[in-house]
Amino acid sequence: MRSWIAGADGSGFGPEHLPYGVVTHEGGHRELAVRIGDRALSLARLHDLGLLDGVVRHARSVFDTGSLNCLLSRGPAEWAAARRRIQEIVTDAALADMAREALLPLADVVLHLPWDVADYVDFYSSEQHATNVGRIFRPDGEALTPNWKHLPIGYHGRAGTVVVSGTDVVRPNGQRKSPHEELPTFGPSRRLDVEVEVGFVVGTPSPQGTAVAASELTDHVFGVVLVNDWSARDIQAWEYVPLGPFLAKSFATSVSAWVTPLAALADARVPAVAQDPVPLPYLADDDPWALDLRLSLELSRGAVSAVVARPPFAQMYWTPGQQLAHLTVNGASLRTGDLFASGTVSGPEADQRGSFLELSWGGREPVAVEGMGEVTFLEDGDVVTIRGEAAGPDGTTIRLGDVVGRILPAR
Repeated sequence: MRSWIAGADGSGFGPEHLPYGVVTHEGGHRELAVRIGDRALSLARLHDLGLLDGVVRHARSVFDTGSLNCLLSRGPAEWAAARRRIQEIVTDAALADMAREALLPLADVVLHLPWDVADYVDFYSSEQHATNVGRIFRPDGEALTPNWKHLPIGYHGRAGTVVVSGTDVVRPNGQRKSPHEELPTFGPSRRLDVEVEVGFVVGTPSPQGTAVAASELTDHVFGVVLVNDWSARDIQAWEYVPLGPFLAKSFATSVSAWVTPLAALADARVPAVAQDPVPLPYLADDDPWALDLRLSLELSRGAVSAVVARPPFAQMYWTPGQQLAHLTVNGASLRTGDLFASGTVSGPEADQRGSFLELSWGGREPVAVEGMGEVTFLEDGDVVTIRGEAAGPDGTTIRLGDVVGRILPAR
């Protein structure tokens, strides 16, 4: 599959990918688009040109809008129909003269949050991450809590603070109490951290009171985004007992500006890791799979930038299907636009840890970064970039949309 659009093939954003986003051009209204190479292809403009006629029902309400939500709600058959037609448009040279009118250089557009986030749930599904955290905070106890290998642990986050990549993140204030302090104090977090994660965007809703099976993931999940679940570790340590994360997480969660369709990652599927003990029947899946996503965490401080970790997503213990099954087994409904994230991705090696909490072992073992010196947690002015890629069809590479955020001083 080759595109007539210059530079698209081999870019990681070729016709085999086509992630969805929302853009504005020269101060205009928001337009739904797909990324192809270094351009945004406006679906609103393609629709105005008549190139999307008959693809889906009531096409204007899907394509001529500044949000992905309407397409999300349509379900797998219409997701596939839209994808097939857009692939035809970007690969058929006979359509080039018309479709070229809908191409917008990325340098000339502003990227927005691609969809309206309904609910946000964050899981804790990397055995390596959970083990590291347990060893940091409970060095004399069991690394994993007794429930960890029986269910995908998670918490309900704050959807209103999910922001698009490129949005600055203000250092949060909150209560903190270190072990040697008698009373808590209030002020800016001193242990601001990142979490490298992968998020799943729900399209098709489910009725309240019904459960969704793990094998039904592709009936409900439209696509994938990279996620940075910013975390204030000192605030978290004081507040999390007994109900878990709250203010330490809810100030910001950054996601990619481009949503990769799950269909584009078919060649990245790999067998899921073996689970022991065998999970309860509601978490069973006849065809369990994971995604081999190669992730990286880059820190920029001053004029120096360095990749400090390369977490392997294929090694996650709980699969996306199991997360979805657990999320709904009590009858909780899915809504169009829901986002659920994997939790921090970490591997068994020291340079595969997806947070500075782990990389610096709770701040006790700073990471030596050439040109920066020793790094523990984030400083004001730091810029964090999360990247990811996966295998595509016929030897191609899929590049997920980056997640970038800069830390601003507390207010």
